[in-house]
Amino acid sequence: MAYDLEEQEQLENLKAFWNKYGSFIMTVVLVVALAFAGWRGWQWYQTSQSAQASQVFDQLRQAANARDVAKVKEAAGRIFADYGSTAWAQMAALVAADAYAEAGDAKAAKVPLQWAIDEARDPAFRDQARLGLAAILLDEKAFDEGLKLLAAPAEKSYAAAFADRRGDLLLAQGKPAEARAAYQEALNLLAADSALRRLVQVKLDAIPGGAA
Repeated sequence: MAYDLEEQEQLENLKAFWNKYGSFIMTVVLVVALAFAGWRGWQWYQTSQSAQASQVFDQLRQAANARDVAKVKEAAGRIFADYGSTAWAQMAALVAADAYAEAGDAKAAKVPLQWAIDEARDPAFRDQARLGLAAILLDEKAFDEGLKLLAAPAEKSYAAAFADRRGDLLLAQGKPAEARAAYQEALNLLAADSALRRLVQVKLDAIPGGAA
């Protein structure tokens, strides 16, 4: 096929351009293709991990309902070891902790709660774990440790519960004035229709000098 002079010049320019930049262009195309393939692969992996974790979590929940501590430990261990980066793991931590606490094993309950405090991505799960661990520390009379645990700011929805638990720790520590202030803070934060409000008011009224 014959080309006129203008077409031949365009072809020569194209050849020269490709000789100069062709390798770079192919490299960029390859990198983009690999990045896209990697992203798709990661998306598939995340979906697969979540699906598998949900099945193990369901086993954990069933074991907890059956009060089968051995199976709770097995399922929780699998989730933390194999699916710790999924949202199911932070939920599993709270379920496992409740199961251990109901079985009277506070030491075992502290482990998943601490895991959630350290590893959970959702602040609400971290705050719930801190409340649970603080309750155990209250029972163990580790008052200073419990207060330190609750010293960090909490999510707005947990602020009243944190103040209430601080009141419990302070009262047990023999500091009624500080406990009264904590309970009052909790009342100030709670909505008028909150189920916790009446309980906090009872605690506050029970402190000498605290009743209105």
